[in-house]
Amino acid sequence: MTIGQSMLSEFDEEMQNTRKVLERCPDEKWNWKPHEKSGTLGWLAGHVGTVPDWIAMTIKTQELDYAPVGGPAFEPPKITNRKELLAAFDKAAAEARAALAGVSDADLMKDWTLLAGGQKIFTLPRIACIRGMCLNHLFHHRGQLTVYFRLIGVPVPGLYGPSADESQPGAAEAAAH
Repeated sequence: MTIGQSMLSEFDEEMQNTRKVLERCPDEKWNWKPHEKSGTLGWLAGHVGTVPDWIAMTIKTQELDYAPVGGPAFEPPKITNRKELLAAFDKAAAEARAALAGVSDADLMKDWTLLAGGQKIFTLPRIACIRGMCLNHLFHHRGQLTVYFRLIGVPVPGLYGPSADESQPGAAEAAAH
């Protein structure tokens, strides 16, 4: 089993959890944001939904210059509603899974570089980029999205067990003691 293949069980669970969160993004709150310095719910949801694109890109390329000198800047997809969000996420997650399933250990150890305007931001082994820049980044923003839900009254889904918005088996008995 390759390193990429060994990651698939966790990847599948995390993508299932991510989809549970994205399914609850309300279209009518797409432009809502908790603070003037924060992104909108729609922007944050779109970011969460497309971060898996970076996994396949990291595996298939050697670098990304997201603001190349003299060229167009990297533009994430424009997602305007939950239907588009779920379609983009499902596509990105499937492509990421296929890339992980097929990548060799040797290719995961090769360096990948992120640039901005031709200036190196970092160079790391692909596996480190996938774990840090892609997966941990996704989990961070997914957590932010659940805070947005709490603030606008959207029930937060349980990800690693029930949330405070879901019935918890044995909760009544535990509270009585």
